[in-house]
Amino acid sequence: MASADLREELLCSICLSTYTDPVMLRCGHNFCRVCIDRVLDTQDESGVYSCPDCREEFQERPAMMRNLALCKIMEDFLFTPPTQEITGIYCTYCVDSPVPAVRSCLHCEASLCDKHLRSHSKSPEHVLSDPSTSLEKRKCSVHKKILEYYCTEDAACICVSCSLAGEHRGHHVEMLDEASEKKKKKLRHALQELETKREETENTVQRLEERRRKAQEKAAGEAERVTALCTDIRRRVDDLEKKVLSEISRQEKEESLLLSALIHQLEIKKDELSRKMRHIEELCNMTDPLTVLQEPDTGDLCDPEEEGGDEDTGRHDEQPHDGDDLDVAVISHTLHTLCEVISGIRSGIYVEGPADILLDVTTAGNDINISDDLKTATWTQMNQNRSETAERFQTYQVMSRRGFTSGRHYWDVESSRLGDWRVGMCNPSIDRRGHQSRVGDNTKSWSLRRYNNQYSVTYDSKEVPLSQQISIDKVRICLDYEAGQLSFYELCEPIRHLHTFTAIFTEPLYAALRLYKSSIKILGGKQQL
Repeated sequence: MASADLREELLCSICLSTYTDPVMLRCGHNFCRVCIDRVLDTQDESGVYSCPDCREEFQERPAMMRNLALCKIMEDFLFTPPTQEITGIYCTYCVDSPVPAVRSCLHCEASLCDKHLRSHSKSPEHVLSDPSTSLEKRKCSVHKKILEYYCTEDAACICVSCSLAGEHRGHHVEMLDEASEKKKKKLRHALQELETKREETENTVQRLEERRRKAQEKAAGEAERVTALCTDIRRRVDDLEKKVLSEISRQEKEESLLLSALIHQLEIKKDELSRKMRHIEELCNMTDPLTVLQEPDTGDLCDPEEEGGDEDTGRHDEQPHDGDDLDVAVISHTLHTLCEVISGIRSGIYVEGPADILLDVTTAGNDINISDDLKTATWTQMNQNRSETAERFQTYQVMSRRGFTSGRHYWDVESSRLGDWRVGMCNPSIDRRGHQSRVGDNTKSWSLRRYNNQYSVTYDSKEVPLSQQISIDKVRICLDYEAGQLSFYELCEPIRHLHTFTAIFTEPLYAALRLYKSSIKILGGKQQL
C-alpha cells in the first residue's frame, strides 16, 4: 500500500507518468523537463507564463532547476527490487490457497513461504535464493548442478563439475557473489560516468535552449526594427510623392490661368482686327471716290493699342513661356532627399557602430609615428626608437587596441593621396616578423590595398584587383563576426561596395594598418555623405 502511495506521489501532473528528469519551478511544483518545456513553448506566443498546477504567473519564462532530491528518490524507486506482491511468485507447497514465496530452493527447484522455509532442509546442497520462476536457469545445463562459480576467462556461470572436469577446467574461476560484487562495482562506476555525461548533456541542452530563446528574441527584435524602418521609409516616400504631385498640380493650375487670360485678350484683339478688315474691304469695293477719300487714312484704322507706343506693343506681342518648362527645382530637391534617405539606410546597416578604434603603440613598427589621440598613423624615415618586444611589428604596421569577438561593427579611415597603404583586420596570432607578417599576405589577416595607385584586396598573398576605376580616399570596413563576413566600402555618394571576404572567424579580430610614404587617419564617426 505504501508503495502504491509513493508511486502516486511520483507522477507528473502533465503526462500522468512517473517523473523523467524532474525539474522544479520557483513555485515549488515538479514536472518532467520535457513536459514543462512543451507547456512553456505553447505560452511563448502570449508572453504570459504560468504553473500548470497552481497557475502562478511569471513575467518571464521561468528558469527550471533540477530537483536532485527527487531524482535520487526516482532512482531508488525505479531500481528497488520487486516485492512479493508485485512478482506474483507463490509457495510451491501451499496448494489450498496461494501464499507469497519468500525464498526459492535451487536444489529442489521450488519456492517456499515462511512456513515451509522453516521446515526446509538446511543441508549445503539446498541453496536458497530470492523468489524466482526460472529456477532451471540457475543449474548447469550439462551437469544439472547448481551454478556456483563464474569463469572469468569465458565470462560464464558454471557448476563445480565444469570447473573440475569440464571445458572450464584450469580456468580462473570466482564465487558468484564475489564476481557479482566486482561487476556491480564496474556498473556503479559506469553509472556514475553516465550520470556525469547526462548532467553535461542536460547543461548543454539548457545552454542551447537559452541560445534558441535569445535567437528568437533577437530575430523578433530585428523583425520589429526592419518593419519600423520600412514603415518609416514608406511614410517618407508617400510624403515626398504628395509634395511633388502637389507642386506639379499647383504649377499646372498657375500656368493654365495665365494662358487662359492671354488667350481671352488675344481673342478680343482678333475680333477687333476682323471688324477693321471688313470696313477696309468695304472701302476698297466702293465706286464713289468722294466717299473713299472722306474716310480717315488707313493709319487711323490701325490698332489703337499699337499707337500707344512700344511699351503696350511689347506687352501684347510677348509670348508666354513654353508650357513644358515646369519648374523642376522642387521635384529635383525632393528626389535628392529620397536619395539621401536611401543612402542613410545603406550606410546605417551596421547599427552597432561606429566602433571606437584606437591604435596600439606597443604594436607599431619603429618607422610609424602615432598621433597623441591614437587616431592617425604616419610613415616616417625617423626611427622612433621604441623597445623591441614580441608584440611589435618589425615593419611599418600597427594594430588597434580593441579586438572584436562577436557582433556587427564598422570603422572608417581616411588616407593621404600619396604613397601606398593597406587597411583591414587581423588575428592577434599574426606573425610580427618577416614577409608573412604583412597584412593580407597570410591566413591571419584580410586587407584592402593601394599600390602604385592601383587597388586590390588580399588574403593569404592572393590578390584580387578591383576592376572599378576608383580613387579611394575614405574607406569603411564592416565586420559581421557571426556571419563570417568582412566587407570594404568606398565612402562616396552613394556609398559603394568594393569587396566582401567570407571566412569562419575563430580568433578575435583587430583593425590593422600598413603604410609606406603615406598616412591614415581613423575617423571618429559616421561621415556625412
